[in-house]
Amino acid sequence: MITNPQSDSIASALNAFQIELPSWGFANTGTRFGKFNQPAAATSTEEKFSDAGQVHRLTGVCPTIALHVLWDLPRGAADVAHVRTLAAEHGLRAGSINPNVFQDQCYKYGSFGNPDPAVRQAALDHILDSVAIAKGLGSRDLSLWFADGSNYPGTQNIRHRRQWFEAGLQATHERLAGDQRMLVEYKPFEPAFYHTDIADWGMALLFAKAAGPRAKVLVDTGHHYQAQNIEQIVAWLLDLDMLGGFHFNDRRYADDDLTMGSIDPYQAFRIFHEIRHFEWETGRRADIAYMIDQSHNLKGKIEAMIQTVTTAMELYAKAALVDHEKLAACQTACALVDAEACLKDAFSTDVRPAIREWAASKGLPADPMDAFRQSGYL
Repeated sequence: MITNPQSDSIASALNAFQIELPSWGFANTGTRFGKFNQPAAATSTEEKFSDAGQVHRLTGVCPTIALHVLWDLPRGAADVAHVRTLAAEHGLRAGSINPNVFQDQCYKYGSFGNPDPAVRQAALDHILDSVAIAKGLGSRDLSLWFADGSNYPGTQNIRHRRQWFEAGLQATHERLAGDQRMLVEYKPFEPAFYHTDIADWGMALLFAKAAGPRAKVLVDTGHHYQAQNIEQIVAWLLDLDMLGGFHFNDRRYADDDLTMGSIDPYQAFRIFHEIRHFEWETGRRADIAYMIDQSHNLKGKIEAMIQTVTTAMELYAKAALVDHEKLAACQTACALVDAEACLKDAFSTDVRPAIREWAASKGLPADPMDAFRQSGYL
């Protein structure tokens, strides 16, 4: 049962909670084997904004949409004014800007890590154009993911590639405005299977530190091996003031982009808990961009996004119920059972009634999925 203090804690947490929607999550996507088209999938930037606007109006916590430069702004800076108009029309803001240095044929052997200096320069030019686009849209975060790596031993000089990456990231950082950040993402494998140039959080951390003070690490919850303790990585990055943002999803292996919480909701809860506990202990809010990065190959695009957002809200609300003072005392005393119970009790609480109360207080539907299905929008 949700008590009044618990309800207040949940309402306070949700009032401050925002999670960014990915434009590409509304479009047709697939696997390396192909894709199955959905009749209602977005086929233009206009439709992506419209779909994202629907999700935000139903949930109230998704005011920004992440944009992929080649997919959403194919003409680059020439599309900025149009995107600003779309954002205003649908009650949204442009969120993180995502360059694309993996799609064009020139990136067959990498982008920043390519042995060809002309290709490295082409990648840098595109990323610097993306920085300018972000400035034009009032977007703070530049989200950097690289597919660079190699498939066979001895085929690339790993040390040279590390040096080229460091130089490219430093050049990017120099172009950032004072209020902008660049978030460096990592991935253990795929599409490169022998070595990946930014394969784990330690490599991303070193690159971010070398780039400059406005570079942080982006943690994609799918980009880890199954046994990885992601919340430990989160705790370290928080303590080092190097955690910039998340790409939330779920997986059965390292990155199949299933909907958040569909496989291991307790893991996402534990991540949110580490952040909340850090904020309680330090007395300051962590400056973290919460984002979704999923590929809805089989689920309906908009329904999958609503399901994800409501799951994120529930798990964040559960994390808000952890008794931090009691937990800290239990940790100090090494009271293992009682300390673990602080987390399990919060996770086991049904927070949905309190979330419905919060939604009603904001004029939002109590059941966003049902409201969407009844709306006729699809």
